[in-house]
Amino acid sequence: MKYRSRIYYTESQKALMWERWRKGESLQQIAQLFDRNHSSIQRILAETGGIPPRPRCRSRLALSLAEREEISRGLVAGHSIRSIATLLRRAPSTISREINRNGGQSGYRASQAEQATWDRALRPKPCKLAENRTLAHLVADKLQLQWSPEQIAGWLKSAYPGDEDYYVSHETIYRTLFIQARGALKKELLAHLRRTRAMRRSRHHTQKTDNHGRIVGAVSISERPATAEDRAVPGHWEGDLLCGSGNSQIATLVERQTRYLMLVKIPSKDTETVVAALIKHARKLPQELYKSLTWDRGKELADHKQFTLATDIKVFFCDPQSPWQRGSNENTNGLVRQYLPKGIDLSAYSQAKLNAIARRLNERPRKTLNYETPAQQFYQAVASTG
Repeated sequence: MKYRSRIYYTESQKALMWERWRKGESLQQIAQLFDRNHSSIQRILAETGGIPPRPRCRSRLALSLAEREEISRGLVAGHSIRSIATLLRRAPSTISREINRNGGQSGYRASQAEQATWDRALRPKPCKLAENRTLAHLVADKLQLQWSPEQIAGWLKSAYPGDEDYYVSHETIYRTLFIQARGALKKELLAHLRRTRAMRRSRHHTQKTDNHGRIVGAVSISERPATAEDRAVPGHWEGDLLCGSGNSQIATLVERQTRYLMLVKIPSKDTETVVAALIKHARKLPQELYKSLTWDRGKELADHKQFTLATDIKVFFCDPQSPWQRGSNENTNGLVRQYLPKGIDLSAYSQAKLNAIARRLNERPRKTLNYETPAQQFYQAVASTG
């Protein structure tokens, strides 16, 4: 069996990798550009946790390659350090240090000095979380509560107004988690992120969608009232089934204006059972706070007319293969998966346990709510209807 020699990628090749990675291409797609296995690409990208390294730039005060070549020619010609410094309009101490650091007068070579200086300058910027351990502990505590880095960053600004010592960007939190060389947050905290992957993926990375079929008498989302579309008033909900192993499932319901979440235990996926559970749950809320429900094309809501007849709640259906039309619900389903990961048996969860999970999510601050919580917003809406 013939083995191919290990490839050493150039900086331009690495730049191409990062460009394709940012666009959302897979490791396999990128590897095909170089006729290599995907593990060859993963080795490069994993060094920084899938996060593109910041581009390096030379200080305007540093010696250039042209200046170093002048130094090399001057030494060969036997010129003094002071005369070389005068020619380059540099301080003699600058020239002296340059020569002593890079081989001395007899061993100085311009190209080698250029590369050595560039390599020595590769020092990581001090991480704010590594320098401020109190802040790091705060961030770690919130991560363990399944808060996202963006929620943590927004909450810190709200909780510590005007105190920049407690300000940290969500990007810094992500970088500190995925680039373990920073040493501020433990790698185990990655398990608390919404997506528990080893490398950070591009936001352009596409997900497959599924067309569940046709619903008889379905009313298109295009006919949904404008007040639901612009989130002007509360009471318009988005829903979906979240599936687990052993043909188990639960329903997720998200109110569009407040992002308030309800989880509903569903014993079976057939439309009669699903609709009956949704009817029972709908009756727990005042009519003013449950005006419409938007669902995907899942056959579990084929009996939607019975739901509307029993509750006077209108049902609208998304276009096929258009999950973004229920964006609040899709986003919240991702948050729910932190507590109910794929592959587990959802039938083991009682309604009380589901309520507890929903409560934790409703008490997490949201960027879209100016870092208030869905619970705060929803209870304000309840009070206004009373």
